[in-house]
Order: sequence, then C-alpha cells, then structure tokens
Amino acid sequence: MHDDLIARAQAWLAEDPDADTREELAKLIDSGDVTELAARFAGTLQFGTAGLRGELGAGPMRMNRSVVIRAAAGLAAYLKKEGQAEGLVVIGYDARHKSADFARDTAAVMVGAGLRAAVLPRPLPTPVLAFAIRHLGAVAGVEVTASHNPPRDNGYKVYLGDGSQIVPPADAGIAAEIDAIRSLHDVPRPDSGWETLDDAVLDAYLARTDAVLAEGSPRGARTVYTAMHGVGKDVLLAAFARAGFPEPVLVAEQAEPDPDFPTVAFPNPEEPGAMDLAFTAARATRPDLVIANDPDADRCAVAVGDGDDWRMLRGDEVGALLAAHLVARGATGTFAESIVSSSLLGRIAEKAGLPYEETLTGFKWIARVDGLRYGYEEALGYCVDPAGVRDKDGITAALLITELASGLKAQGRTLLDLLDDLAVEHGLHATDQLSVRVQDLSVIADAMRRLREQPPTELAGLAITRAEDLTRGTEQLPPTDGLRYTLDGARVIVRPSGTEPKLKCYLEVVVPVGTHADLPAARARATDLLDAIKHDLATAAGI
Repeated sequence: MHDDLIARAQAWLAEDPDADTREELAKLIDSGDVTELAARFAGTLQFGTAGLRGELGAGPMRMNRSVVIRAAAGLAAYLKKEGQAEGLVVIGYDARHKSADFARDTAAVMVGAGLRAAVLPRPLPTPVLAFAIRHLGAVAGVEVTASHNPPRDNGYKVYLGDGSQIVPPADAGIAAEIDAIRSLHDVPRPDSGWETLDDAVLDAYLARTDAVLAEGSPRGARTVYTAMHGVGKDVLLAAFARAGFPEPVLVAEQAEPDPDFPTVAFPNPEEPGAMDLAFTAARATRPDLVIANDPDADRCAVAVGDGDDWRMLRGDEVGALLAAHLVARGATGTFAESIVSSSLLGRIAEKAGLPYEETLTGFKWIARVDGLRYGYEEALGYCVDPAGVRDKDGITAALLITELASGLKAQGRTLLDLLDDLAVEHGLHATDQLSVRVQDLSVIADAMRRLREQPPTELAGLAITRAEDLTRGTEQLPPTDGLRYTLDGARVIVRPSGTEPKLKCYLEVVVPVGTHADLPAARARATDLLDAIKHDLATAAGI
C-alpha cells in the first residue's frame, strides 16, 4: 500500500506543470508523509454541477494546474462531442491564488483541442463572464473562482452557451470525459493562439446595467461599499457613476483585491465579523445603506441603519424588497426562487398576478425558469436582469436596491419601513438558518441518515404535517439530497451544502400581522419559534 501510494505520487509529480506544487509534492514524498499523501491521493476532486472547488495544493484531491488542465480537456472533449468543435469558449477569473494560471491553462487547452478561446482582460466579477458568454456568442464559459470560500480554496465554474451554469446531464458528460484522460501528455497546450479581450466586453456589460433602473428614478441614496478584498470595486464604482448615484464611500481596508483576505476569517458578508469594518465606516459617515459584494461580486449584501447602529438584512429580506420594487415598477414575467428561500416571494407574486416558480438550490436552476423576470436565493444572490445575465449578479442587484432606497428616501422612508409594510400585507415571514461547518464529512452524512431513520414528528411544539425526502424528487423538482418539513405556520429544509463542508438547515415561520402596531409582538413570537425549532432540529439531527 505504501509503495503504491508513493508510486502514484511520483507519477503525478512527473506530469505536474507547476513548480510550486511540484516542490510541495516532492517534499511530501521525500519526507515519507504517508498520512498527507494518502489524503491527497484518496481519489480525485469530483466535477459536478458546481464545477470544481477545493483547497489549493498538489495531488488529485486538491485544486492545481494538473486538475484544471484535465477539467478543461474534459470540457473541450464534451463540447466537440456536442457538435461545438469550432466554437468559442470565453474565460474569466478572479484575484485568488493561481486563478490567472488556471485561466491561461484553460485557454491553452481549448486552443489545443481546436476550439477558440478568449480570456477576459483582468480579474473581473463573475457576472461579467456570464454576460460575455451570450454577448460574444460563445458555446461555453469558464469562471475561475471560489466565490466566498476561504483563502486556501479555488474553483472552476462552467457555463454553457445559453449563459447558464451547467446542470445534469451536462455535468456527468463532462466528468466522464475528464475521467477518460490518462495523461497530461495527451493534452495539447500551445503557448499562444487565444485572444485576450479588451475592455469592450466590460463596456457592453456596463451599458447593459442601464436596463436595470427606471428612467428618471431618484438616485440620491448614499452608500458605504466594501468589495471584501475581491474584484467588485472598479466595476461597481463605474456602474454607480454611470447611473448617477453619489460615489460610494469605500471601506479602504477591503477595497483592493487580496487573495489572502487579511481582514476577515471568511470573505463572506454573511459570516460573523466580515462586515465590522463596513459598519465602522457607516457609523462615521451615516449613509443610507451599506452594500457589500463577495469576492467575485456575484452576491450582494445590504445593511441598514437600525436605531443607533447598523444591521445586515437577510437575503430573504432583500429578495422581498427587490421583488416589491419591481412589482411597483410594473414588471411582468415569472418570479422565481429556490426552495430554501422565503415563501414571501410567492405571496408578493400572487398578489401582483405574476407567475411564480420554486426550483432546486442554485442559480443554475433559477436562471432556467421559462419567462424569468426576477430570481433570488437567500444566500445573497439576485438575478434582476436575466436578459443580460442569467446568473446572480451583485453589481446590478446593488444598483436596484440603491434605486429603491433612493425612492424611499425621497419620501422620507427607509427599507425597514417597506419591510414593515410587506409584513402587514402578507404576514411576517421570518427566516433563520442552522448551519454547521464540519471537518469530517461523515458528520453530515450521519445527521442526514438520522433524520431519515428517526424523523421528528414536531418541532417547537408545532406538528409536522408533511415530511418529504427530496431524493425522490417531486412533480416540480428533480431529485436532490434534502429533507423538507412542513409545519403549521413554519417550514424547514435540511441539506448538505453543495460548495462547502456544511450542513445547512433553512427555517421559516409565518406569523399573521393585523396592523403595524402588532409588529413587535409578531417579531417576538417569530424569534421564539425560530429559536425553539433550531434547538429541536439540532437535537433530532444529533448536531
């Protein structure tokens, strides 16, 4: 076993094109670190609907140039089998460690396979890549990013020519082609032949942002903005200047790209402490709202003044606010969200007489809804211009929420006032999440198995009226690894994260509200119910 492991590591080392990972792997082999080598060679990083994502390092279970070259070669082979042998593949990348190398390798593999390749001019937001696919008539797109994962990670997200992320069976088809590659020596990688795009594609993306805002709408809201050490700053500032909003006050410590993310434990606006510097800037400047993008700027977080301090709005709150704003502007088309997001969107759409759909988690599903006008997911993702970008877009979402805040400001009102109105009109929809990050993935598997074998019959004293194992699928949804519990006035969904080592439990309670005067009591009731559900669910899952 030991000899076989060393032999596989040496074979990998012989093909590794990257000096950094060659040195890393050589040291592991020379030191005889069997435990670490076994972890690196326990299998291969699996390609799925989220593409690839994992920790940087040497070996087939890490993100590195060898793994990326194989992934690119598999994608190229799949495209050729699908009749796209001479098509264009457009490639974007963020500012993480190795992202530019992975983008260049992908371009080289595509050209070597006979396809055409074009690389965005520099690290840019993921939605610019999603826009560029259809704008340039590409047959596929690749974005090198790990979004809001820790600094040690990177990833590889694949889109097809419709501008949407891959879904089954394309993921399995690409994975099969990757598995068929026996040696990197079989993958031609010329040193040139691809195009490096200029700023024309970015200019076209910015021009498209004009469609997000209503002509002549108020533009007076003042903002504090953080790019969270990512690539969003320059594009967001350009979009805000184009729209005529006041220039955002930047959180200077987080404004420029930095792959080490030095000021945050996790570069995700939802994580505790990530917004502290933004709140400090807001206390000093008293803007109308705080806006944050995640590092690849496809998500948008919003915080508002609440009394003497600032608080983050939940993704579900922003989702409802944007929906109400679009309805007020006379939007038509289908409103859609994932099953883990608040049911308030369905109430808003129903009241407006608009079509409404639920999908599985992820914008790869939301973006494919027929006639989509607006889609969102509670994890800070919003698609407000599906004709331009068929994915979540943190830049255009920031524009739209700032337009809404500007209109309310002109009336002497705030986003919190509008949330109160929605609660009175539709009932208070309060959401929370029980999220458990693990080192050992078996903890997640054990929790899911326990809930399936010993399902709870009630949570927080509320009887479970319907329990669904989503692996069986429904009339509306394809199969997925998840559980959904419907209670009297509440809903719970439990699922493993598709991109992080987390078990995620999504909770919602709906409390009727008679008048604005009833809101404090309704919020207290909702908080008590959510806390009790969280406690009972954790006990039932053994987490």
